[in-house]
Amino acid sequence: MSIWQTHLIVGPIVLPMAVAAAMLLFDERRRVLKGALSLGAMAAILVMALVLLQESATGATGGGDTARVYRLADWMAPFGIVLVADRLSTLMVALTSVLGACSLIFALARWDRAGPRFHALFLLLIMGVNGAFLTGDLFNLFVFFEIMLAASYGLVLHGSGERRIRAGLTYIAVNITASSLFLIGVSLIYGVTGTLNMADLAVRIPQIAADSRGLFHIGAAVLGVAFLIKCAMWPLGFWLTPAYSAASAPTAAVFAILSKVGVYVIIRLSLLLFGEGAGLSHGFGQTWIMVGGLATVAFGTAGLIGSHDLSKGAGFGVMVSSGTVLTIVGLGGTEALGGAIFYLVGSTLACGALFLLGEVLQRGREEDGLQLRAVFDDEYRDPFHDEERNEPGLVIPGAVAALGGLFLICTLMVAGLPPLAGFIGKLAMIDALIGAGGTASWVVIAFLSLSSLGAMIGLTRLGVGAIWVREEDAPPPVVGAAEFTAITGLLGACVLLAVFGGSGLLYTQHTAEWLAQPQAYVQAVLGDGQ
Repeated sequence: MSIWQTHLIVGPIVLPMAVAAAMLLFDERRRVLKGALSLGAMAAILVMALVLLQESATGATGGGDTARVYRLADWMAPFGIVLVADRLSTLMVALTSVLGACSLIFALARWDRAGPRFHALFLLLIMGVNGAFLTGDLFNLFVFFEIMLAASYGLVLHGSGERRIRAGLTYIAVNITASSLFLIGVSLIYGVTGTLNMADLAVRIPQIAADSRGLFHIGAAVLGVAFLIKCAMWPLGFWLTPAYSAASAPTAAVFAILSKVGVYVIIRLSLLLFGEGAGLSHGFGQTWIMVGGLATVAFGTAGLIGSHDLSKGAGFGVMVSSGTVLTIVGLGGTEALGGAIFYLVGSTLACGALFLLGEVLQRGREEDGLQLRAVFDDEYRDPFHDEERNEPGLVIPGAVAALGGLFLICTLMVAGLPPLAGFIGKLAMIDALIGAGGTASWVVIAFLSLSSLGAMIGLTRLGVGAIWVREEDAPPPVVGAAEFTAITGLLGACVLLAVFGGSGLLYTQHTAEWLAQPQAYVQAVLGDGQ
């Protein structure tokens, strides 16, 4: 294996950190240079993510049932820091890369000029998300979690405005609370087990003494609440829709992956630490996760139906997506989990595109108009209407028809309707639940079906209002070339998921099978030290 291949796994973390640090050396007026550096970094990260994804799909045995482990400074686990690239983590890094690249392209049309340090904050956010997906221990998960949140605090306030500041302060307060709970939970777990390496925890949990297991469960519950806040599980997700709808469109689009960080950790820890080999801790918290997931699906669907704003509707769509996957994780079952992971990928891309579409379709409304000060200008200019600094928008012929078609794809994806990938994921889940049988399975099937109906009703109403019901003097929608490229990029990925749905679903089903057998993960990380 070449040196490049050996160190590839650390690339999605180190590269955005290095480029973000380099940007601090340049004056804020070097927008073109910073945009080019950001695009180059995201393109490189996307290539690395796709290479890692391909390797995880075609592992040594042809089934991708191994994990690549990167030991920093060559220290062996559990004493050293390890990064682990397996089927799930590489899939999430690839998803982050696609969503991040398209969100950045959209931002280059105008939003990166709405405030300082946008590109550095954006890349640090990508670094934190990738690190959270690839890390192999809870301590460094906390580190990357905080990097991700610190960058998100700046991005959620990017562009100023009273509404954005109000929602942003709530977002910051809630996430600081989640971080505090994270520290408390990690401290309790370390106090009982003496380790924070995930693989080592999987080995030690069955051996926990009876008089200490209750304390361990308290620590796990506190840690779980921290991540369920990030998942926006009801009733802990009251902050998501106001914050995401108030944020700038590219920020909200890339934020669609942040809730999936919490979902990823719930999937990883539930199956690795509380699977069949966990002894008396087997299945800890699963029922609560399922009930909370169902409540989140119901709340998000009701919010979608009642929304009068596309950005808020997209926020509720993010909640429905997270709630669906949490429900399947709580219910258990490898086959259903494979469909849920497939649905997670498609719905995340669609929700990101919906945030971007919402900004284009609702542009020009008084409540959305922002008068922002470019901090490095000699005198005030509106950065969105400055001909010297902005290229004129490209008016796409038949813009209404084009945007309507893109919105239709979003609706089908979020609602999980044929013929797109959202339907494939939901059908796989429902088929597995029918095979499993039982009252709980039929309840979940009913919720999934009703959520599809509710999402279709809510998004159709929002789409009609945004595209066809316009004021007489309102100009037709104008979309910039970069904006159109970003939206079509995300929805094009959704279409590709449908075209190659068989291969994609096979990959996610193998991923679920891999997660259900944690001993392979433990062996890969600990090796002979197990």
